[in-house]
Amino acid sequence: MDGERLGATGFCMGGGSAIAWACTEERLQVVTPFYGMNLRPLDAVSRACPVVSSYTEKDFPVRAGRKLDKELERHGIPRDKDLTQGQTRVLQRRVSKYAPDASGDSWRRILAFFKEHIG
Repeated sequence: MDGERLGATGFCMGGGSAIAWACTEERLQVVTPFYGMNLRPLDAVSRACPVVSSYTEKDFPVRAGRKLDKELERHGIPRDKDLTQGQTRVLQRRVSKYAPDASGDSWRRILAFFKEHIG
């Protein structure tokens, strides 16, 4: 592990934890929540590192993803969001509606964003 280049990824509850961690850990350089819930107060993201997020339109946290994106934009935090249309939790293989094309696209975006922000 390289302590100078830290990033975090979280799914569902872990996505919410990644967002919270992004606001409290100065060494963290980028996070990616997959359909995570937002921390409260959401204004705390003013201290966040760059965020690359993936939410799907059919999952309940999509409203949280939209709110997170607006708040990150308001505070000038670098971000990249994907609100995948018509899929349900496209990034988990164990779910019956797994969509490999959408999953591959999300991972390509995430890896490019990580490379841009942590090298």
